Amino acid sequence: MRVTADEITMRTEFPASRRSAWPLVAGLLTALPLAAQAPKITPKGDPSVQPDSIYKLAVDPKDAPDENAIYLLDDGVLRFEADGRSSRTFRQIIQILTPAAAEQYREQQFSWSPGHEKFTLNWIRVVKPDGTVISAGPSHEQDSDVPASMADPVYADRRVHRASMSGIEVGTIVDYSFTTEELKPFLPGDLFEGWNVTARQRVRRSRLVIEAPSSLKLRIRERNLNFKRSTVTAGGRTTYTWATQEVPLIRPEPFAADSNDVMMSVQVGSPLTWEDIARWYAGNAKDRYQITPDVEKALHEKVAGARTLNDSIRAVHRWVAQDIRYVSIALGLGGYQPRTPATVVQTGFGDCKDKATIFVATLRKWGLEAYPVLLSSQGGVEREFPTLKQFDHAIAAVKKPGGGYQYVDLTSDLTPYGELPPSEQGEFGLLVHLDGTSEQITFPLDSIGANTDRQVLTGELSPDGTFTGHLERQSTGTVQYTLRSTFDEPLDSAKLVALGRSVARSYFPVADADSVVGFNGKDLSVPAHLSMRILGARAAQPSGDGLILTLPFASTESLESAAQTIEEGVRNHGRKFPIDASQITGADVQIQEFRLALPVGWKARLPQGVKVETPFGSYSSEYTQVGHELRFTRRVSGARGIYPPSKVDGLVEFFRAMGKDNARFIILEPATRS
Repeated sequence: MRVTADEITMRTEFPASRRSAWPLVAGLLTALPLAAQAPKITPKGDPSVQPDSIYKLAVDPKDAPDENAIYLLDDGVLRFEADGRSSRTFRQIIQILTPAAAEQYREQQFSWSPGHEKFTLNWIRVVKPDGTVISAGPSHEQDSDVPASMADPVYADRRVHRASMSGIEVGTIVDYSFTTEELKPFLPGDLFEGWNVTARQRVRRSRLVIEAPSSLKLRIRERNLNFKRSTVTAGGRTTYTWATQEVPLIRPEPFAADSNDVMMSVQVGSPLTWEDIARWYAGNAKDRYQITPDVEKALHEKVAGARTLNDSIRAVHRWVAQDIRYVSIALGLGGYQPRTPATVVQTGFGDCKDKATIFVATLRKWGLEAYPVLLSSQGGVEREFPTLKQFDHAIAAVKKPGGGYQYVDLTSDLTPYGELPPSEQGEFGLLVHLDGTSEQITFPLDSIGANTDRQVLTGELSPDGTFTGHLERQSTGTVQYTLRSTFDEPLDSAKLVALGRSVARSYFPVADADSVVGFNGKDLSVPAHLSMRILGARAAQPSGDGLILTLPFASTESLESAAQTIEEGVRNHGRKFPIDASQITGADVQIQEFRLALPVGWKARLPQGVKVETPFGSYSSEYTQVGHELRFTRRVSGARGIYPPSKVDGLVEFFRAMGKDNARFIILEPATRS
């Protein structure tokens, strides 16, 4: 069982926000006069905001005991041009209410791409609520390159500006503003801004201003706003203003769905279409699919042992996914333009679009239909807003003989051919044909039953409480990666012994192991599995003339506490967010079986099993004794679906029902006591 009271806390988060730029929330004064143009903000200040009046909105920290900080002002002023050039200025005036918040804001960092952007830190200062300046600027500033990770290196044209501040304490105010200008967009006309009005903190004054040519027909979507925007047109420019005040703190809730009627947000995009995005990408990649003699030679070596076309495809998949090292060169246009297969083979590395390209080129040479697919690696693409800015990943699609496509992520080296990583399933993708035409697709979603982890523990118990037995574990679908990553590199005998001992002691505190049999985690044709013997396990403790057996699988008793946590939250604050069932136990199946041969004639005092089926998932447990064999089986099946806040009582009942299966021990008695 994987959901505990502690995990309730870990999963108590806001729905994931989808933003293309700095993670700010909307903001400014509703009393400001409407203007035909956005205010001109420079390091000298913002003529449309009187900071002293904002500072007076500060509160006594004692009056906000449950808040870390308050946004006195949250402000964004953006200028868009039809060709995709833009200027984005963000300002936050934040009152610090706790030592933790003071520590958080003492150092700020901002990033930009100098190849096509210009960054300006307009100001950053620390003041008192009465306006007295504590620190007029950073105590230390530094510009540096973003270092490439050693594990999954990404070489990007990015710079970071770091600013350290002094004088930030509880009760003080941090006021900063910065501007990022897009000077030369990769895709002309590409604009997108996602903006959350509701914040993790209370917002006292908020404003978002967007100015654009009147001829530019922006796509605008407003979600859950309780106020209206203003629109002013003059001199060939249109200014849109979203201004409000006293945006309340929305407390996080467990298992909150992304889609809800709680979080206020605004999204703005250009009139580009997905077809425009596909044509642009196809134009950049059109000369990148040639298979040169050197590439053909490498391919011939990789498929030498293949007997069928399918064998050859899987061999190339394994080669590209596992042998070609992942390195991203996202410098300038190279962030969107794949390198040629010849370059990838020569250097031995490539990023997602490079790997997809060499795979697509190979299959096309064999007469198959194959295409690149653009997507977001974390999902959440807003389909109504065609923009290159929502894509950060590329995979391949292979046309299947009977119709439809087989999707292949060549950067996921432990995902078998025919499957997709969990983060991509059910998400949006843009399939790009060679001629620039496209298909908008939704990636397939595995059934819950396809994602199964099964643990079977069998053995016998001696009269002194020692267990000797065998463990079999097999995982499929989205839950296979723990086992695959464990065996993705060969383990010598010493490491196998250490692994076996660690696994055995996860079931019994005192135990040893031998005969550990794993698999080659990178052999994607082999199911993920583990087999081993468990020896000398202290499974039961003497009690009188009987034994107290500790069950090897965790009790669900903590779920009663989890139910109380959810219930208290509802009682104190109500439930606002819909419930995402897939977050509760996971969209998978967990099966645990324990079969224990007792000493002949012994009997077990069996707990009562539990069986519950709800829209949020199902749970069953069974305790039986057949002859001298004790049997315990637990099955947890997750679910998918979004349910309204009014269903929270059903969620509490589900946790409470599972929590009733709280047996940690079973009393074993010898025949002489019966």
